[in-house]
Amino acid sequence: MELLDNPVRPYAWGSRTVIAELLGRPSPSPHPQAELWLGAHPADPSHVVRGDVAAESLIELIDSDPDRTLGPDRAGRWGGRLPFLLKVLAADEPLSLQAHPSAEQAAAGFERENALGVAPDAPERNYRDPNHKPELICALTEFDALVGFREAEASVRFLRALDVPALGAYVELLAAQPGPDGLRALFTTWITLPQSVLDDLVPAAQEGAVRLAARSGEWCAGARAILELSERYPGDAGVLAAMLLNHIVLQPGEALYLPAGNLHAYLSGAGMEIMANSDNVLRGGLTPKHVDVPELLRVLDFDSAPPPVCDWHDDGGWVAYDTPAVEFRLRRFVAEGPQDSVEVPDGGPRILMGTSGAALVRCDASVLKLGPGTAVFLPASDRGVVVDSATPGTQLFLAADGLA
Repeated sequence: MELLDNPVRPYAWGSRTVIAELLGRPSPSPHPQAELWLGAHPADPSHVVRGDVAAESLIELIDSDPDRTLGPDRAGRWGGRLPFLLKVLAADEPLSLQAHPSAEQAAAGFERENALGVAPDAPERNYRDPNHKPELICALTEFDALVGFREAEASVRFLRALDVPALGAYVELLAAQPGPDGLRALFTTWITLPQSVLDDLVPAAQEGAVRLAARSGEWCAGARAILELSERYPGDAGVLAAMLLNHIVLQPGEALYLPAGNLHAYLSGAGMEIMANSDNVLRGGLTPKHVDVPELLRVLDFDSAPPPVCDWHDDGGWVAYDTPAVEFRLRRFVAEGPQDSVEVPDGGPRILMGTSGAALVRCDASVLKLGPGTAVFLPASDRGVVVDSATPGTQLFLAADGLA
């Protein structure tokens, strides 16, 4: 077992309280803290703690003995890399409208940009690595998100409920072709409008959202979300695109799975996020960062479906969230009593983190105390690990690969 020191990412949309309080640091923090990264991503890896001092990075630890840390079967499968990245995400403001590529799209895009000589750290770079980035978010607090394209007929009803004359022709465009092709046509039209048109159309949509948000009914919450986005991003085409997406509010313990091509924007809340170990993001708006519309259109999935809320099953006392991803699996444990114990599943590299309460992690003769914000790396060689909770309601998250 290795105690970890984990980096905090200070993006502008982050919270000044959630991560600071989780780590037991002064709150509010001087600057927004958006993400706590736990893993071996080259951009900002965790470090192993030796005698209260951060020593080698988790990348260096894994590189020193891949068979022990990843397991002989996994070392070759994952190319000597930790296949997942675990994060605590804390959003006080909306994130960008974005989607992630498939494995094939990521490999092709990475090769293409390398051939063009685009610098790895260039702001216009779309593909930072050749890997896909499926991800799962499990709510720690109430979590507000826009996820995937809403069924076209429902979007027509929503747009008509806004009652904005300036949107009329666009609404009828979708009504005449209520399916993936119609969604693609309308999204493409909106995302490529001249700024002079957006400067009139987005405020008109905002006025409709104000009226609709003041009424009760099925579209009230969605209208409030659009209203907030239009206030933060006036004149942004992403506000119009967001009107075509499912609005969902997760309760703590509920989770969403985001496959390739799913257009989404996290609006507010805190969650435990796990993903394939990649940094490939294609943005569609609601951000000052680079937006590549042609490449985004290349990867988007316009098939409408219900929001992908994860199923789960009991896995030896853990709640295991079911996804098709082979790079990761997330499990959650909540203690019912002060002496509640649970075995940690064997198999591959794992990261175990506490978010509330207190517990003792035991492996052979080694014992580590796990409190809020504390995390340990469990190499594949650590088998038979047991966690004993010290307080009722202790909550733990376990990240592993999807082969475990």
